Amino acid sequence: VQLQASGGGLVQAGGSLRLSCVAFRRTFSTYVMGWFRRAPGKEREFVAAISWSGGSTDYTDSVKGRFTISRDNAKSTVYLQMNSLKPEDTAVYYCAAGPAPPTTVIVTSRDYDYWGQGTLVTVSS
Repeated sequence: VQLQASGGGLVQAGGSLRLSCVAFRRTFSTYVMGWFRRAPGKEREFVAAISWSGGSTDYTDSVKGRFTISRDNAKSTVYLQMNSLKPEDTAVYYCAAGPAPPTTVIVTSRDYDYWGQGTLVTVSS
C-alpha cells in the first residue's frame, strides 16, 4: 500500500487544518488507518485511528475534542480535521495503514504495515 499525505502547513494558534492521506490500493477499505506525529526532538506518538468500517475511532488524550479522523473508502482517503491548533501540535504528521478486523482500531505504531511520507504542521503562537 502506497500512502500519500498532504494538507500540512503553517497556521496560527487557534486555527484549523485538514490533513488528507490517499492510499493507492484497491483493498484500502479493509485497512485500519491511523495518524501519528513526531515533534522536534521527540518520539513518534499516536494521534488518531479509525477502523476500516469507520465505526470505531480512538484519539490520544491531548487531541480529543479538537481533532476528528474520518475516512472515505470510495476515495481511498483518510482525513484528520484539526481544530483549535496549539503550538504543541507542531510536528510531522504521518498516516499509516494496517490490516485488521472491521471494528478494530490500532494505537501502536508497530502494528501498522504501511506509512506515508509525512506532512509538516507548524503552529505559531
